[in-house]
Amino acid sequence: MDLTGRVALVTGAGSAEGIGFATATALGELGAHVIITSTTDRIQDRVAELESAGISATGVIARLEEASLVDRFASELDRLDLRPDILVNNAGMVMVGDDDGMASGDITMGADEWQRGLAMNLTSAFLVTRLCIPAMRERGWGRVVNVASTSGAVQALRGDVAYSAAKAGLLGLTRALAVDEATHGITANAVAPGWIATASQLETEAIEGTLVPMGRSGTSAEVGSAISWLCTPGASYVTGQLVVIDGGNSVAEEHRR
Repeated sequence: MDLTGRVALVTGAGSAEGIGFATATALGELGAHVIITSTTDRIQDRVAELESAGISATGVIARLEEASLVDRFASELDRLDLRPDILVNNAGMVMVGDDDGMASGDITMGADEWQRGLAMNLTSAFLVTRLCIPAMRERGWGRVVNVASTSGAVQALRGDVAYSAAKAGLLGLTRALAVDEATHGITANAVAPGWIATASQLETEAIEGTLVPMGRSGTSAEVGSAISWLCTPGASYVTGQLVVIDGGNSVAEEHRR
């Protein structure tokens, strides 16, 4: 379970209670140097928290949904002389409107909103993975973990058209990547979190969390623990898989009447 000497990039790690930061913490505790990204300068607060825990970390402010933005991010990694051999694609948003807020997401949504949802939740993962794969091939070792969702990849919720499509697409990307890169010593897997207690969890989502077989929402640390294992040498023969982390909810879901 030792990742000493590895460099791990975790996107979307700006929230102290989020899956990205929990994953970065788990990877750092295994010895990896972690690069974390967010769209705001709060990422430096997360770096300070990691460093106070004895974890080597670098924070980068970056948007990643367009090729030109990822090119800029690549230049920053070059400047820092950091070449990730572990990548966790966690950046994304549930539903995206013109004001970056919550918006209606059924099939009547505008084409621009649809494209923005795919860019945030699928294209960003493609672009960052494309950036990182050459160095992984050169080393003959790499780990890619895509943070999908039970929505789209396993089931669907009403009013979640773009998000569900993007997360299902993320699973397809994962499996294609696993097949293409296996001979290079690179594994690619995805995780599908269910109801997870984060700072952005809505009250209605917290209520849904009480209805899963385990009777509670999951924690970011529980998701981060699963992701970190997929990045270790012990998971070297696991690739192209979807790990569902939902307390059994997708197996037997109870609905409020």
